[in-house]
Amino acid sequence: MMSDARPRLAGRIGLFDATMIVMGGMVGAGIFINPYVVAQRVHSPVLMLAVWIAGGVIAILGAFVYAELGDRMPEVGGQYVYLSKALHPSVGFLYGWVLLLVVQTGGMAAVTVTFAGYLIELTGLPISERWIVVLTLALLTAINCLGVKPGSRVQSVLMVLKIAAITGLVGAGLFLVKRPHPLLHPVLDPVLDGAPSLGLAAAVGAAMVPVLFSYGGWQTTNFIASEIRNPRRNLGRALVIGVLGVIALYLLVNVVCIRVLGASALAKTSVPASAVMRMVSGQQGARLIALGIAVSTVGFLSQAILTAPRVYFAMAEDGLFFRSVAYVSRRTGVPVVAILLQSVWTIAVAFTGRYEQILNFVIPIDFFFIGLTAVCLFVFRKRELLRPEQAIATPGFRVPGHPYTTIVFIAACWTVVGNTLYTYPENSLIGVGILLLGLPVYFLWDRKRRAVA
Repeated sequence: MMSDARPRLAGRIGLFDATMIVMGGMVGAGIFINPYVVAQRVHSPVLMLAVWIAGGVIAILGAFVYAELGDRMPEVGGQYVYLSKALHPSVGFLYGWVLLLVVQTGGMAAVTVTFAGYLIELTGLPISERWIVVLTLALLTAINCLGVKPGSRVQSVLMVLKIAAITGLVGAGLFLVKRPHPLLHPVLDPVLDGAPSLGLAAAVGAAMVPVLFSYGGWQTTNFIASEIRNPRRNLGRALVIGVLGVIALYLLVNVVCIRVLGASALAKTSVPASAVMRMVSGQQGARLIALGIAVSTVGFLSQAILTAPRVYFAMAEDGLFFRSVAYVSRRTGVPVVAILLQSVWTIAVAFTGRYEQILNFVIPIDFFFIGLTAVCLFVFRKRELLRPEQAIATPGFRVPGHPYTTIVFIAACWTVVGNTLYTYPENSLIGVGILLLGLPVYFLWDRKRRAVA
């Protein structure tokens, strides 16, 4: 006799796959490109590497924060749940609202189009970018609709291939270069007169923005916390191991770019990874790294389709979105409607051709919510002190150095927000406008929810 109970999301993801999901959310095409952006803003090898190290420190502090939040609430939806329960349901809704409309889908659209461009260049296929966008998203969507296990396994395979591509780049740059450039000279910025100054501080601050953006993405693993086996143990481990692994990969890539190209040449090439491989092994090497970048973009898309739909699912479960989005397939145990919704909207965004403009104003929104989510930790700890009976019976992961390390992380996130608001005020205001448009939508859904209750 069949049970009438609604199917639920099941914990089927182990530590290895969870770690690959953390790394997959971070490593996209950015690390193959952003070293040149940093080199344009600070001009000495020491400062370039220092900026990437500082970004890695901030990323691991963030991983600590989200590890504790995941330990406290290993629930589907991640940030949406923390913001809703610590601050107000409207704050969680606004996060889900912008995640679906622009943050996640805008980034996915840009990455899908990037993949299409690389695929056409590598293969010479007589097919339009639009068809590649549709077919790529359709294939990855279908895989993730088959279940969280197939989706996570495909993601793990793609992440291993990314690691292999980066390892190949690093190995070529370390062992096949006959006349490497120095890594420790000059120490200070020769363009800014070498001495510490406000101009140097501003340059370092500007360089941190693309670095922190490259290190972002680990937080999306918290969206699928309830689908990780023993999440209180494995989610925190996956976050810390995954972020540390990416820090190591990113630093090695930058060492190689500086060692092979030199600081000045690095600042002049928008495709540093390709330039490194071309110098080391000619055009064939450049084609190989282009293939690696294409795989990296697909891996990012796979991770995004696996994780983010759980937020929309959680919103629907709470009565703050279309009820159908909370549908879970009895056969595969995944929120297929939520997955399809995100992919269809991503295709729509890609077809508008405005995804690059969208990326310009999603950065301040994304970093605002990442920092605000860290604020939730203060709220939960305060409640624990005021109501000890509600404290977790067996405390698990706790942030080392809290509250100081958490404050540093929040300050870093909101510094990115302030920098972007100052540098790109028009684009940032568009983002704020989209965010505020979610408020009346929230009140409509909340009224409907109360009426049904």
